[in-house]
Amino acid sequence: MKKLLFVILLVAATVAASAQTKKVSVLGDSYSTYKGYIPDNYATFYPDNNNDVKNVEETWWSLYIQAKGYQLEKNDSWGGTTICNTGYFGRNSAATSFNSRVDLLGDPDIIFVFGGTNDAWANSPVGEYKYENITEEDCKFFRPALALLLETLQKRYPKAQLCSLLNSELREEINESMRTVCQHYNVQLIELHDVEKQNGHPSISGMKSICEQILEQFKTD
Repeated sequence: MKKLLFVILLVAATVAASAQTKKVSVLGDSYSTYKGYIPDNYATFYPDNNNDVKNVEETWWSLYIQAKGYQLEKNDSWGGTTICNTGYFGRNSAATSFNSRVDLLGDPDIIFVFGGTNDAWANSPVGEYKYENITEEDCKFFRPALALLLETLQKRYPKAQLCSLLNSELREEINESMRTVCQHYNVQLIELHDVEKQNGHPSISGMKSICEQILEQFKTD
């Protein structure tokens, strides 16, 4: 009888632990890619010959998941992509933008949005702040495109906790825009600092720094 009770309690504890395991999805650009962990048709950066990150367990998101005991739901990260629909050399990037991928994150408890880097590097136009009736034309600009992204994510995943990550060393227009729009939607913004990079992307040390800053600042429900 005692043995049966022990087995029942063990099963119950296992089920409870499983139910409490949070699922994490990532919507990002090359900083969050790793070959084999993103859709096959997406451009990836990691692994790269000129960067010392050689194992998926060394990525910021994998380190975070390991540290918290969570599991990866979806990683929808595409190298070179912008939040707005204006990419490098002024090209239309609507087909790969963050807004084009908002429905591909599964059923997450936590969503990390790590974007804006390519908008800054591509010198994409920021436009004006706009929070209602945002059109496709508006989304050529960073501010309304970011607003639409956060609003859509909140509506599409109402039970998920949303966190936006802001890369270090970006132009101030992008930084200020991220702060303002995230505040409008009450989305936590983690402004990263001291992220070591190799070939323009976080190194092993940089990945650890990103993870540590998230662990320090992001409070899960």
